[in-house]
Amino acid sequence: MIPKYAFVTKGVGISKEKLTSFEMSLRDAGIAEYNLVRVSSIMPPNCKIIKKGKGLEMLSPGQIVFVVLSECSTNEPGRKVASSVGLALPKDRSRHGYLSEHHSFGQSKKEAGEYAEDLAAQMLATTLGAPFDYDKNYNQQKEIWKIGGHTVETKEITSYAEGPKNKNWVTVVTAMVLII
Repeated sequence: MIPKYAFVTKGVGISKEKLTSFEMSLRDAGIAEYNLVRVSSIMPPNCKIIKKGKGLEMLSPGQIVFVVLSECSTNEPGRKVASSVGLALPKDRSRHGYLSEHHSFGQSKKEAGEYAEDLAAQMLATTLGAPFDYDKNYNQQKEIWKIGGHTVETKEITSYAEGPKNKNWVTVVTAMVLII
């Protein structure tokens, strides 16, 4: 079972109950009607990333669907929550890439997204034998990879919210949905 297609999605849900806020975030992301199975961090070789709408057309309610999913919840007024999925792909798509899940409190949307993207890049670098300097940000690191002869594409998607003033729960989810 190797996924041939994948798409990214994200959502935010708010409710008095934590579980309901999670359900609402899945609805917002468009993936609540599937039986989601969390998988680890490998982006399959030759897996084509497609638009969310096209991916959803390929799925049926109740279907078991594999996802790399990040989620974060809070009911503290004003508390920042973020969930991100980072993606790192080698130029040679016959090789696998990496997906990273990151969830955080207190980070901005940009900080959380960059962190997830860096995590995926670090994991891929170790499999390519490429040097990775943990003290450099991704843009600086890309220059090192170019020198080492490795071309890597990275992306991120992040869902972000702040805890509602009325102490309701807010849940953010971000997912890479893998379609077999």
